[in-house]
Amino acid sequence: MRAAILVIDMVKDTFLEDDRYPVTPFAKAIVPAINRITAWAREKNFPVVFACDSFLEDDFIFKGKMKPHSIMGTAGSEVTDLLDMGPEDTYLPKRRFSAFFKTHLDQTLRGWGVDTVIVCGIATHFCVLTTGLDAVCCDFSAIFVEDATASFSAEAHRNTLDLYRNSPLHPLLRVMKTEDLLKL
Repeated sequence: MRAAILVIDMVKDTFLEDDRYPVTPFAKAIVPAINRITAWAREKNFPVVFACDSFLEDDFIFKGKMKPHSIMGTAGSEVTDLLDMGPEDTYLPKRRFSAFFKTHLDQTLRGWGVDTVIVCGIATHFCVLTTGLDAVCCDFSAIFVEDATASFSAEAHRNTLDLYRNSPLHPLLRVMKTEDLLKL
């Protein structure tokens, strides 16, 4: 296995001290697991990619109920300081939910010889899910790290992962805990 870690949307706007977003307390809780996973990946010489929302101020995506956040070029779209980001890591701004959609990620992973993506971050039922599914659509195996992903509620998180635990995509798309991942 030649893996890459994809850390999804762990941006400064999500970690504002006032916890204005429902996902914030859940996102804070997964920081230690993500830091363990990225440290493990660097020891194995696996690439680490921080794929972060980077929207335009008047972006189409804000015409629904989603409030403006992570505006391109602002500190809010940067990786939270709670995560250990190494100088060798890649920052990938993304305009939509999936880290693969209209980015260079597919090509970059192939250039690195990656065959498996390990997905952590937020939100399980949106950006983590679409990134993992797009990974499989691009012929990469994908692993959702259960205790290194979070959603707006524990129920949404659990229900999303439960859909894929034993899906027909298994073992191309798997759900694992950090402890099991670190044994690979």
